[in-house]
Amino acid sequence: MGCHVGFFARPRTAVVLAVGLVASGVMAIAPTVAGAAVPSGFTDTAVISGLSSPTNAVFAADGRVFVSEKSGLVKTFDSLADTTATVTADLRTQVQDFWDRGLLGLALDPGYPARPYLYVLYTYDAEPGGTAPRWGDQCPSPPGATEQGCLVTGRLSRLTLGADGVATGAEQVLITDWCQQYPSHSVGSVAFGPDGALYVGGGDGASFNFADWGQRGNPCADPPGPAGADLAPPDARGGALRSQSVRRPAGEPVSLDGTIIRVDPDTGAPLAGNPFAGSTNVNARRIIAYGLRNQFRFAFRPGTSELWAGDVGWNTWEEINRVADATDGVAENFGWPCYEGAARQSGYDGANLTLCESLYGTGQTAPYHAYNHSASVVTGDGCPTGGSSVSGIAFEHDSNYPAAYDGALFFADSSRGCVWAMRRGANGQPDPGSIVPFVTGANVPVQVLTGPGGDLFYVALGAGQLRRVSYPAGTNLPPVAVAGADPASGAAPLTVTFDGTGSSDPEGAALTYAWDLDGDGSHDDSTAANPTWTYLTQEQVQVGLRVTDPGGLSDTTTVTVTVGEPPDDLPVVTIDAPTTATRWSVGETIPFAGRAADPQDGPLPASALRWQLTLQHCTTPTNCHAHNVRSWDGVAAGDFVAPDHEYPSYLDLTLSATDSDANTTSTTVRLDPRTVALTFTSSPSGARLVVGSVEQVTPFTRTVIVGSSNSVSAPSPQNLTLGLRFRFARWSDGGAQSHNVTAPVSPATFRATYQLCLFC
Repeated sequence: MGCHVGFFARPRTAVVLAVGLVASGVMAIAPTVAGAAVPSGFTDTAVISGLSSPTNAVFAADGRVFVSEKSGLVKTFDSLADTTATVTADLRTQVQDFWDRGLLGLALDPGYPARPYLYVLYTYDAEPGGTAPRWGDQCPSPPGATEQGCLVTGRLSRLTLGADGVATGAEQVLITDWCQQYPSHSVGSVAFGPDGALYVGGGDGASFNFADWGQRGNPCADPPGPAGADLAPPDARGGALRSQSVRRPAGEPVSLDGTIIRVDPDTGAPLAGNPFAGSTNVNARRIIAYGLRNQFRFAFRPGTSELWAGDVGWNTWEEINRVADATDGVAENFGWPCYEGAARQSGYDGANLTLCESLYGTGQTAPYHAYNHSASVVTGDGCPTGGSSVSGIAFEHDSNYPAAYDGALFFADSSRGCVWAMRRGANGQPDPGSIVPFVTGANVPVQVLTGPGGDLFYVALGAGQLRRVSYPAGTNLPPVAVAGADPASGAAPLTVTFDGTGSSDPEGAALTYAWDLDGDGSHDDSTAANPTWTYLTQEQVQVGLRVTDPGGLSDTTTVTVTVGEPPDDLPVVTIDAPTTATRWSVGETIPFAGRAADPQDGPLPASALRWQLTLQHCTTPTNCHAHNVRSWDGVAAGDFVAPDHEYPSYLDLTLSATDSDANTTSTTVRLDPRTVALTFTSSPSGARLVVGSVEQVTPFTRTVIVGSSNSVSAPSPQNLTLGLRFRFARWSDGGAQSHNVTAPVSPATFRATYQLCLFC
């Protein structure tokens, strides 16, 4: 099944869920993982914790670390040892934090602090030409997130930092573009190249459920029709075809969707030497690569002008693409949506779209490497298959890693929760035949980067952490953290003495201590080996200890303190509606209601409740990952509109309740969709028909969700009976050769009729 990049705010529940990337367009939810596996001799440690849906980290030469959170917050840590963040900038009003949308790109000027600029790339909560906030962190229905879509744009801005790392003055907007109809394939990376130029990427903003050429309202006003006019093949040039907009006829608008651009970091203006420098269109002059679906992360190979990008695919392939020289004035067209991987994409090929048909005659820039969603990246790597989202690109540079990793390309997949190393071949380039697993079991890795000491770092969105992979073998080994609490439980007020002296260092070095005594996720409450803390209210606290050796290596552990209320004396949560018997159709309004009571507090007020709706996207009926749809705080009842999605999938509705002692419990109801069988036949039989992204030979049947929108195409001409040539004549439902079918309540058959055509 296809995938996308997506995130959501973590609820305060006993079981924390976190979002990961997937190939159709939205990031997936994975269970929190305590730690990840790395090769022998390596360590994987958390260096910054307690973050809320982090998306990026950048390192400054003075030791500062800047971290972006999806909601629109940018935070500064004075060093990796700093346990208390300073808010650098709060962009939450203008950022739409919804599904895959949010603050997704961050870059620091390489001249910092002499050039005190921080660059942010985010989903701007405004329609083209409008101002924020337009929708807030939601998409009401109508228009419906996966139906007509809530139209937004993307924005690149520059922030000026003061000496304390806090943004001063007004945000300098450099570019506002990237029209996005659907809640995925938003903006992605912003990075400096070795030439001092700023490179920026953004996805196609199109549907991840069906082949999208602009047939659902065309709100981005893509040619050949105005906004509001449904586009149709063969001349449609909207939807995912925005990725090919630089190839539109002269005089038509050029979108930045599905492109990588090279611009002046002071103004956002195109730079001389770009491939389309002679164009009269300013966007065309910015573009150096296009034909990309969701190039969420990219990086330069050190010492070169090679730009390497990971492109999240639809239902079949994840791509790693290489721009051989980002400064040479040659545009690279990676083919989306006409191609996925090295092959034609059936959903768009079958529609006979002019922009694709003309490309098939000249070809794409093929992926440097691609891996199939149904296959392991490396046999036996221990990483799940199915949903896939390539979510990080970085190169080894100046580390103390073993020589086998010299110059290796590291790439991550947030859906699979893994990072691999593509080791360097004899020609000096990364070798697709020499890929090894590097980190397995990571909790939604959405960025990989190199940092202090040349180590690989990765942002684990699901864990709310920045993590570091070091190689201390033969030099310094990491310490081991051990924590004790006396007493570990009792009535409030409860004074507890903690003991960290059981911690040890293999080399016998003295350790420093950092405690999280109040359980807020930040190790900023004490630096003593044996601190004391008094708890005044009934609560259960996960107290954290981080120990660090003189070489900067650390380890963390936790100890549970229960104050007054025993752990089984928690709120009781009940969802009254809907029930597991509920079956939903796309676009149907589903009411919900729930309540909670606590043994001490009695019935809890609505303000103590939080609802979370997630869509479980499955590659098989048992292999699923989740996408955040929407949350509600402080309500006991409400309703939602069931979203569109490919089948198999289902909805989870979770109700969490927090009592006066900050104890939280939750319950979840699974809501399966109402499905229907659609049968596709042809006359003569044996024709190739395309439904969604997959081409099959008739007759065949697809199970889909009632009310879902499904793109169908009848490729023409075809060799059918006795090898004779036939051309498309009509569909039984009266639709065009390529059109969308809304799944009815009852099983239905759609027949494509072909006519003999000896000379077509």
